[in-house]
Amino acid sequence: MSITTEAELIGMKKASEAVAYTLKEMRNFAKAGMTTKELDNYGGQILKDLGAKSAPYETYGFPGWTCISMNNEFCHGIPSDKTILKDGDLINIDVSAELNGFWSDNGGSFVIGQDINQHQKLIEASKQILQKAIYSIKGGVRISDIGFLIENEAKKKGYKVIKNLTGHGTGRSLHEEPHEIANYRDRFNLTRFKKNSVVAIETFISTTSTIAETLQDGWTMVGNKGGFMAQHEHTIVVTDGKPIILTEMNEIWN
Repeated sequence: MSITTEAELIGMKKASEAVAYTLKEMRNFAKAGMTTKELDNYGGQILKDLGAKSAPYETYGFPGWTCISMNNEFCHGIPSDKTILKDGDLINIDVSAELNGFWSDNGGSFVIGQDINQHQKLIEASKQILQKAIYSIKGGVRISDIGFLIENEAKKKGYKVIKNLTGHGTGRSLHEEPHEIANYRDRFNLTRFKKNSVVAIETFISTTSTIAETLQDGWTMVGNKGGFMAQHEHTIVVTDGKPIILTEMNEIWN
């Protein structure tokens, strides 16, 4: 969407604060020994208490309130009472929701307990690249140039990017134009970021894979060559200068 009034900006801020607060609280709550379903129910209750509705559940009938992906799962992981969190697990939580007609999206990868499996380096790369990408966005910048920046930074750090997972516009529905904000230079995408538009910027930084494939459950995605992936995501408003980071409250950069 394009922000045209103060009321729209306030609406987007409130929806974004709801998803950002939920993500932060879920991250603080997550610990070894609990199931991903317990964690999801905790997040779902926070959204409900805030008057927000889970976007994947509302939009796609997703079997959970949030997406929780573990270890070799890259994204869209289904919360389960059979999956128990363990020390050293790489976990990704993606929280998106609707509040009073406004939609917002954010996510982050982190390690449960001690980093015994050495995932932190990948996580830090994803966070740093997202930060660099977001602060390079303003009205008129080519979307493909931000993709180039993300892939280039990943290569410098010894990683790859997932080419079929992208950021996207958001605001009045979960996914809007621009539909694809890729993590690589898509030469065919001549679109530019527009001032006052709302976009969800995501990094998909991977150890070995470049494509995400869907498992038989119809939701969970894994890498075509295995390995691990870290994702971080903020919803922002594009301006002429520094973007407004609507989901800053999630503290994924702290």
